[in-house]
Amino acid sequence: MTNTMAKTKTPRRTLPDGVGKVLKRLHYPLHVILLCVRWYVAYSLSLRNLEEMMAERGIEVDHSSVHRWVIKLVPLLEKAFRCRKRPVGKIWRVDETYVKVKRQWKYLYRAVDKAGSTVDFLLRAHRDSCCAPLFREGHRPKREPETITVDKSGANLAALEALNADRSTSINVRQVKYLNNIVEQDHRAVKRIIKPMMGFKDFRCARIILCGIEIMHMIRKGQMSDDGATATAFEQFYSLIT
Repeated sequence: MTNTMAKTKTPRRTLPDGVGKVLKRLHYPLHVILLCVRWYVAYSLSLRNLEEMMAERGIEVDHSSVHRWVIKLVPLLEKAFRCRKRPVGKIWRVDETYVKVKRQWKYLYRAVDKAGSTVDFLLRAHRDSCCAPLFREGHRPKREPETITVDKSGANLAALEALNADRSTSINVRQVKYLNNIVEQDHRAVKRIIKPMMGFKDFRCARIILCGIEIMHMIRKGQMSDDGATATAFEQFYSLIT
């Protein structure tokens, strides 16, 4: 593909509602943009790696453009994915891992069910209130948990006790560290993608990029409903936009 072809604007009629507005100033075909976004959130690649890989294919793309595409498109992908996400189980494991933003460690809270399916995730600047926002409005999964397993952290226990105080039916809370191995192992898939990025420069951008990584991770785990059709992970990813 030549540079001229790469910079030809995709016809507006081919884009779903809302996508055309977001891509208004991005003068590249949609398939090129989606390819770069998917590679960035799916594989251990830096923005500079992607710039070089696209150049080998005859497409001149600056690394800053790829970053801009990710920030603009991932919120659309998340909105579409949450409408098609499969329900999770009622026994959850919740744990936090650490992500560097502006050279400071921040807290990424993640929850998976007993089968390893991702329930939800949330990046926090501080540890106060910890995992409670995972279960409040805006982050609430389709199915409420019956049991939540956390580690020995007092902050986690306090947050869940506060959550139970406002509920008619209490959630059973277990503090058994070895039962959380499943979520601790699941962190690795996300951390592996983050490693080449060498930390985030902005908290908002970190949240969006992590969201894209988590979406691709959930698609790979078969958590996206495809209406009975057999589709590969990358086909399911593209279907969220196209």
